[in-house]
Amino acid sequence: MSDGILTLLLGGARSGKSTLAVELGRRHGGPVTFIATSPAIDGDLDARIARHRAERPDWPTVEEPLDLAGVLRAAGDDLVIVDCLTLWVNNLMHRGDDEAAIDCLAADTAAVAAGRRGPTVVITNEVGMGVHPASELGRRYRDALGRVNQRWAAVADTSLLLVAGRAIPLTDPWTLL
Repeated sequence: MSDGILTLLLGGARSGKSTLAVELGRRHGGPVTFIATSPAIDGDLDARIARHRAERPDWPTVEEPLDLAGVLRAAGDDLVIVDCLTLWVNNLMHRGDDEAAIDCLAADTAAVAAGRRGPTVVITNEVGMGVHPASELGRRYRDALGRVNQRWAAVADTSLLLVAGRAIPLTDPWTLL
């Protein structure tokens, strides 16, 4: 992975996104900083966080649920793995940010990531392919995350959709038409 490259890994639960990101970090050959956006709020999440920690090397980890741009700016030239935009959007909505604020913050933060000198790998879930959410909040969340994913994919050098541990490259549709 070259310097300054932004890679976006999208997929459903257990699709292989985090596994691939960790393997990219292992193969990097230089310093890696791991940014975790998930706060430990319950036992299930605590167990999931512990499992993810055990799966990756002993890299410096920054736990930051909200100021992703600030952490990306401070990471220097390290390869940065961001896990994940899915929970970052959740945290912003929980804080009370509306859709317009989230869109603006996503665009600004994606630009920071794309402008880094060091490589960046960003993990996010694709939640728009499942069941239509029953609640208004669920629909707002799905829509907000969909827009955030589009913002990041638009500036990423590589976007991959992971399914069953396999990747499908995502291409700007206008290059195909």
